[in-house]
Amino acid sequence: MTTETPSDDAEAGEASAAAAPKAPHPPAEPAGVPPLPDFSEMLAEAAASSIDLLNDVDLDVKVELGRTQLTVEHILRLTNGSVVELDKLAGDPVDILVNEQLIARGEVLVVNDNFCVRINEIVPGVSEQIKQAH
Repeated sequence: MTTETPSDDAEAGEASAAAAPKAPHPPAEPAGVPPLPDFSEMLAEAAASSIDLLNDVDLDVKVELGRTQLTVEHILRLTNGSVVELDKLAGDPVDILVNEQLIARGEVLVVNDNFCVRINEIVPGVSEQIKQAH
């Protein structure tokens, strides 16, 4: 039977502390070099205003109801009220083009006596096509 004294506990604690690996200290900055500034506030402001960069970008947006081919003679005979047959039926989805690139399909609606387009489908592969263009 052994009895431990408080000094024995202190020696055992010192021995285990010496055996444990020490955490590495961060490297000290060289003398005369100021620490880097905190950019987190600036990055938050940039993220909030990044959409503002797109406010003045012009895009050519078209909604295509359908297509047809006409001879010049037929075009010259068109008058007010002429009917031009298209390759799509009424109620078929319309194509939405941005800068001549098909990006989506939707349907034409009338809301408050105004025509509008509800987007029903984003064309798959649009983001990949944009990446390939750049």
